[in-house]
Amino acid sequence: MNGYRQRILDQTQSLLGPYLPLTEALDFGCGDGWFAHTIRDRGLAGQVTAVDVQRRPGSLVEPLIYEGQKLPFANRSFELTYAIDVLHHCPQPREQLRELARCSRRFLLIKDHTCQSWGGRVVMSTVDKLSNWRFGVACPLTHQRGWEWLPWFEDAGFVLDRLIHPAACHVRIWDWFLDRFEFMALWRREE
Repeated sequence: MNGYRQRILDQTQSLLGPYLPLTEALDFGCGDGWFAHTIRDRGLAGQVTAVDVQRRPGSLVEPLIYEGQKLPFANRSFELTYAIDVLHHCPQPREQLRELARCSRRFLLIKDHTCQSWGGRVVMSTVDKLSNWRFGVACPLTHQRGWEWLPWFEDAGFVLDRLIHPAACHVRIWDWFLDRFEFMALWRREE
């Protein structure tokens, strides 16, 4: 098992803990489907729908492929929508966040990166390109700068439940170097 993924899953379970189990979840940008598969198999959510703009060979789940703009779901279709290391791959992260918020009736969970400086953007852009080139995943350099994304969630009608930064995701020496760029957060829909 990949230590990076396991650490993210552990923190996901910690963030969602008081609200588990959930009825259904949307895995936005599912990649190879590991999180969708594991979240469902561990009973964190009864049903997990995986969606992406491309199917990755060897996927653990069959994703719904969509064009990358409007998600093909009705408003508030899922108790939880989540995106793990995905928003910074979107040309317009704010638009995708609006779609995630539109499809969630209760929770929105994001694991992504934040770059506090020019040097941080260089580091994350380099790591991102090296990590994703073999999958043909776009890297449009839209990493969050500072905490510019946080007001977007509030604008979408959500309140911050809990934020983890730095998020302990990496293993070995990489944790010291890269965890400072990692964050995870859970938002609740404010009724």
